[in-house]
Amino acid sequence: MKITRTSPLTHLVNTLEIDVTWDQLEAHRNGALIQDAMPHLTPDEREFIKTGYTPQDWRRMFGAG
Repeated sequence: MKITRTSPLTHLVNTLEIDVTWDQLEAHRNGALIQDAMPHLTPDEREFIKTGYTPQDWRRMFGAG
């Protein structure tokens, strides 16, 4: 499913194709922890869904670390 979020850092609109269902998104919206609702996703994918931050945003903020 295509997920679109606006980066809080750059204010750019980004769209990613993420292997997630409406039911999983709804479970999270209804209070399930994202790692429980979507355990198969990478941390970067879950972060993007929750906050809109991309891996590039994290590198800009904190370096390649």
